[in-house]
Amino acid sequence: MNVEFMEALEQLQREKGIEKDTLLEAIEAALISGYKRNFNSAPNVRVEIGHESGEVHVFARKTVVEEPGNPHLEISIDTALDMDPHYQLGDVVEIEVTPRDFGRIAAQTAKQVVTQKIREAERSIIYHKFVDRESDIVNGVVQRVDGRAAYVDVGETEAVLPLSEQMPMDRLQPGDRIKAYIARVERTSKGPQVVVSRTHPGLLKRLFELEVPEIYDGVVEIKSIAREAGYRSKIAVYSRNPEVDPIGACVGARGLRVQAVVNELSGEKVDIIKWSEDAREWVGNSLSPAKVVNVQILEPDKVARAIVPDHQLSLAIGKEGQNARLAAKLTGWKIDIKSETQAAELGMFGRLADEVEEEDVGTLASDWLHEP
Repeated sequence: MNVEFMEALEQLQREKGIEKDTLLEAIEAALISGYKRNFNSAPNVRVEIGHESGEVHVFARKTVVEEPGNPHLEISIDTALDMDPHYQLGDVVEIEVTPRDFGRIAAQTAKQVVTQKIREAERSIIYHKFVDRESDIVNGVVQRVDGRAAYVDVGETEAVLPLSEQMPMDRLQPGDRIKAYIARVERTSKGPQVVVSRTHPGLLKRLFELEVPEIYDGVVEIKSIAREAGYRSKIAVYSRNPEVDPIGACVGARGLRVQAVVNELSGEKVDIIKWSEDAREWVGNSLSPAKVVNVQILEPDKVARAIVPDHQLSLAIGKEGQNARLAAKLTGWKIDIKSETQAAELGMFGRLADEVEEEDVGTLASDWLHEP
């Protein structure tokens, strides 16, 4: 090694952020192993690299004793005093034992160590960059697809999109450009592994943040999301500004904003729901596109009884119960849906009237006809 090599280490420190001293310590440790391996040396050696010149020196470390039992590990007091009159019993004497052809071994070892450290540093940089972006959205290009996963180039590394995280409608091919949600970032022996998802509810949230400036600016807030990826989703929104319509902001002019999200999600239907502090209105809204006649709230059990017009019962429940299932997931309430006819047959109107004061019955009766 020489001055040019030391200058190269300094350049690496500037460009890669790898400390020069850290590299030298690693090289010295590797050279000790290389020396022992090539010269069958005892374990008591030390390697020193000149920080300016790059020169390499190997020293054998021996303990000063009266009569050496092992000449590789010990040195007699008489021999030590010949070297330096200040040595005493128990001191450690360092004797240079640098082999004549050690420079070649040193150069080769240093190259291997530096290459490894550069690789480790680059992996660390990539890991920290992406671990800070967990729960964020990323753009990528599909590189290859097999039966278990798709592999997506996201710039500095290749992300994994497992089959379980792909939407049913996705038909990914190499060269496709997609948006995905960074689900997790893991350290592995081969470097950082970025796992992305197309089914995570967070993807829907991030897409709306990209398309709706009012959400990005905090004027409109996403309160809750329920998603069955590839089929249908519900997103509950709320406006901090009473003059801003949260649903209109998300839909956009001629539906352009929501359509951009739907297109990215391969045609997944998205219901945009207005969030409300009032539980009755909130549950009623969640069953959109069905119109709800009224909602009865049973607080202790977190159960809501929703009554809908007879002709809207199937719409409220949805295909295979999907609409009701998403509404329950969105609100956190167990929702029991009945048609007006069913409610009348079960006497739900009468029971509800019995639960309130007599003077409130008229108001309650009118409430049953109110559509939130």
